[in-house]
Amino acid sequence: MPELPEVEVSRQGLLPYLSEQRIVGAVVRTPRLRHEIPAGLDARLAGLRVDAILRRGKYLLLDCQSTCGGGWLLLHLGMSGSLRLVPPDTPAQKHDHVDLLFKHTVLRFRDSRRFGALLWHEGIGVESHPVLADLGIEPLSEDFDGNWLYAAAHRRRMPIKPLLMDSRLVVGIGNIYAAESLHHAGISPQRSADRISLRRYLVLADAIRSTLAASIAAGGSSVRDYVHSDGGAGCFQLSCAVYGRAGEACPTCAAPVRVIRQAGRSTFYCPRCQR
Repeated sequence: MPELPEVEVSRQGLLPYLSEQRIVGAVVRTPRLRHEIPAGLDARLAGLRVDAILRRGKYLLLDCQSTCGGGWLLLHLGMSGSLRLVPPDTPAQKHDHVDLLFKHTVLRFRDSRRFGALLWHEGIGVESHPVLADLGIEPLSEDFDGNWLYAAAHRRRMPIKPLLMDSRLVVGIGNIYAAESLHHAGISPQRSADRISLRRYLVLADAIRSTLAASIAAGGSSVRDYVHSDGGAGCFQLSCAVYGRAGEACPTCAAPVRVIRQAGRSTFYCPRCQR
């Protein structure tokens, strides 16, 4: 599933081409993805200008305005979604569900599993939209650090890895990034959150920030369907220390990397380095 780095890479890739551009219209080829596609999307968007492209968690937020008002278009890539910029005459393929039309380009939303979402929020105050209202702190924000993480987590009696993946606490730390951050911090994914000291939370918060930043710099992780807006692939997964490397040597101590199941997801870790 595309996580925070992949969505941020998508945002950065779209900015030079769509910022301050006016939407000509929209083509909708399916009535719903995870949710129903907003009715009358073509008429609703035609003539609006993309004033900003923001990110909240794993949602892309397009601020679409005109002199008479406007609103926000919310995009979520789901498990298999991607956003591509293509020439206006590019034929649509089977899983190309929605096009946003601009004068010189088309933003095409492809989603083979249809777990993505395209939503509309009228007017301002997009943070109050139901899909955003309960989201936790942004791990790349100035407010996120080890002191905050310790205060939020040190009374929780549950393994630290699934806690990090709870978007109501912290947004965007998916399976890959939780595993890699915990490895860099030397913390076992099975350790209970209430058994981690402030000192180790300070190290963990730094590891989370640096892991996410490194992934963004590498273009994200392309482990399934995710591609950039130009069709290129991310390569962060090639530098992972433990994720997807069960049985291989830990790059730190050479012990075999183990894999277990936690909250229905595969967890990769080094039993020697991570305590």
